[in-house]
Amino acid sequence: MPKLGQNQYGKAETRVVRMVRDGAVHHIKDLNVSVALSGEMSDVHLSGSNANVLPTDTTKNTVYAFAKEHGIESAEQFGIHLARHFVTSQEPIHSARIRIEEYAWERIGTTGGAQHSFVRKGQEVRTAQIAYDGERWEVLAGLKDLTVMNSTDSEFWGYVKDKYTTLKEARDRVLATEVHARWRYGWSDDARPMPDWDHDWAEARGHLLSAFAETYSLSLQQTLYQMGARVIERRPEVDEIRLSLPNKHHFPVDLAPFGLKNDNEVYFAADRPYGLIEATVLRDGAEATIPTD
Repeated sequence: MPKLGQNQYGKAETRVVRMVRDGAVHHIKDLNVSVALSGEMSDVHLSGSNANVLPTDTTKNTVYAFAKEHGIESAEQFGIHLARHFVTSQEPIHSARIRIEEYAWERIGTTGGAQHSFVRKGQEVRTAQIAYDGERWEVLAGLKDLTVMNSTDSEFWGYVKDKYTTLKEARDRVLATEVHARWRYGWSDDARPMPDWDHDWAEARGHLLSAFAETYSLSLQQTLYQMGARVIERRPEVDEIRLSLPNKHHFPVDLAPFGLKNDNEVYFAADRPYGLIEATVLRDGAEATIPTD
């Protein structure tokens, strides 16, 4: 006899751009918001009754209305406003999950002093996920597509070799990766002060970059752990961080057929296949909850 399992529904990837005009100085918040709602939804699946269903079009409209009514202070704060609204305003909805990507813009300097021209930043995408069940919060912050490289201070040798191994040991190699990180804040209930979302995100990002730059790497796994550990050690509001680091391989090109010596100067940047290193770093006593997806 089949039965209905875990289910959710909502509107995915609602793009909302909030413009704040402070006189001649303008500010942009550019978000991609996905809403997922869960609760008493058995009837709509089993009999087609929509009596408990808030239309996904309504969730889209709510995103736009809240951008006006509440503004967008930060991705996390905006997600908290939305999640609380859906759970507390609709009795059949027991939990809400809000996923947000934020696209950053920076000002274009002009000789005339205008502050309304921007260029889209290409460094990374800020991410946030907010889950609320009416009592407890889970807030994940993070980033993706942050491409970094160390042109030296990286080795890879002493690994297992079998009859299929052709990779040569490297005592000086390029280490490049595209950082995908998510971290979970210890804040989980309204009785405690919220973190300073923008400040704490910037601090965590800075620690990730500093650890990447300052670690003499014998493996990408070692670098990953140092990056996660730096955040846990220096940001007390973070209990857990999950990192996914693809190895953006740079292979030295064989220039011998042309009578040339390649002294770690010319590389082939391979886009696939690539090694993928993933791990979670936890504060002592914390449990891992960040999903691997």
